[in-house]
Amino acid sequence: MKRIVMGIILAGALSFMFLAGTATGFMARPVLATDHPPQFEVFWEVWELVDQYFVDQDKVDPMRMTYGAINGMLATLGDDNHTIFFSPEEAKQQESQLEGSFEGIGAFVEGHETGFRIVAPIHGSPAEQAGILAGDIVLKVDGEEIGGLPEWEIISRIRGPAGTSVVLTVLHPNESEPTDITVVRGKIDVESVTWARIPETNYIYLQIAQFASDTGDELQKALEAIDASVAAGEAVDGVVLDLRNNPGGYLQEALRVNTQFLDSGKVILHERDADGEFRTYRSVGTGLARAYPMIVLINQGTASAGEITAGALKENGRAKLVGQPTLGTGTVLQPFNLSDGSVLRLGVTNWLTPDKNLIKDEGVRPDSLVDQDPAVTMMDSYTLEGAESLRDVLGAGDKQFNLALLQLRLLPQAVE
Repeated sequence: MKRIVMGIILAGALSFMFLAGTATGFMARPVLATDHPPQFEVFWEVWELVDQYFVDQDKVDPMRMTYGAINGMLATLGDDNHTIFFSPEEAKQQESQLEGSFEGIGAFVEGHETGFRIVAPIHGSPAEQAGILAGDIVLKVDGEEIGGLPEWEIISRIRGPAGTSVVLTVLHPNESEPTDITVVRGKIDVESVTWARIPETNYIYLQIAQFASDTGDELQKALEAIDASVAAGEAVDGVVLDLRNNPGGYLQEALRVNTQFLDSGKVILHERDADGEFRTYRSVGTGLARAYPMIVLINQGTASAGEITAGALKENGRAKLVGQPTLGTGTVLQPFNLSDGSVLRLGVTNWLTPDKNLIKDEGVRPDSLVDQDPAVTMMDSYTLEGAESLRDVLGAGDKQFNLALLQLRLLPQAVE
């Protein structure tokens, strides 16, 4: 088994938890049964009974049973939506998610108690253009029911080559009847960092949508562009940093992002391993956004690296948080590549905020709580670029953004 040692932090909203399969576990059964503790004897007893006597023999699938057993084992660890096992298909989907480019409809998705849920369509994507909404529940794909299917299979059915189409039967939020929507797939380039000036103000809206492999570089370019606008005579009196629905990503990118905002030497996070040993990560070097007054937006979709950033900015006194408590994913994952192409992402350390607060199952709490329905269209840089006035922006209905802007206007115009 090849081991890759790399800090990676992923959100539950983009984690795919499935019962899929491979023959690996089945073929290795004699070795496992003889070389592992006696507790495994009961497992193999059940396996043999199912294999020999279960009435619907066409449903006895060693591949699904093996992966199902792995997922069941991991579920007992209590690291929900974080420690996770990916089949080879799922691993490829997750890898492409953080590469920033793929072909499909362009939407962030998650498993949901009522079905397969659209977290949000990517701005400008085929999904958005076709009328897919945040909060939509997908019921059918090309007329076929998807209930009970593993999520990797649902995603595989929805994704496809650019130029081809797929029909999604969705239930919009607050509606009682489903709707068929045809989406023409396209090439999706995911920008993890976007920004815009807020009309009729000297404030910047800056959004980090995820912590992908190039997010640090994207943020550097965005901040350089903002500095260039200042040099050209356009003042900047503060920044609204939007981390809502940010599912996380790579730890290294989270460190690079925080270094842009926090003075050198400030603690970004601590890691605590199974032996109780701590490792501390600090901001280093220089950053381009260390002096701007800042308000940070968070919600229930802010996870992992997004929570690290929110917690670091809050507890270093760098920014106030507005919105809702974050998801509460608090383990740093180490990926292990398995022999069949599957991947185990195992929580090997807990991460803690600068004040050593454990975030797992707790989340980061905002300084100002603003409850908001997930179906509300949130402000983004594209909307701001198209807005004609501040009145239009405030009238869009994003209460969290509106309060963040109000609080930003009340802050001093320089950070000491």
